[in-house]
Amino acid sequence: MGIQRILGMALVVIGIVALAWGGVFWTDRDTVIDAGPLEITTAEREGFRIPPAIGILMLVGGIVLLVVPARRRV
Repeated sequence: MGIQRILGMALVVIGIVALAWGGVFWTDRDTVIDAGPLEITTAEREGFRIPPAIGILMLVGGIVLLVVPARRRV
């Protein structure tokens, strides 16, 4: 499997994620106080948004990389 196919698959996956969820997000949990039975934590949603136009471009670019045959070295 060549680098072109791997890059194509990655672009397709990122494009689908960008269109389905609008970006990549995760929850960061931090413990503020941990004193015996008392534990206070905070949860903050972090991540980055990917505009739908960029998601479409990534998806199309990934499909093109997967469909176009790789060049053969002579």
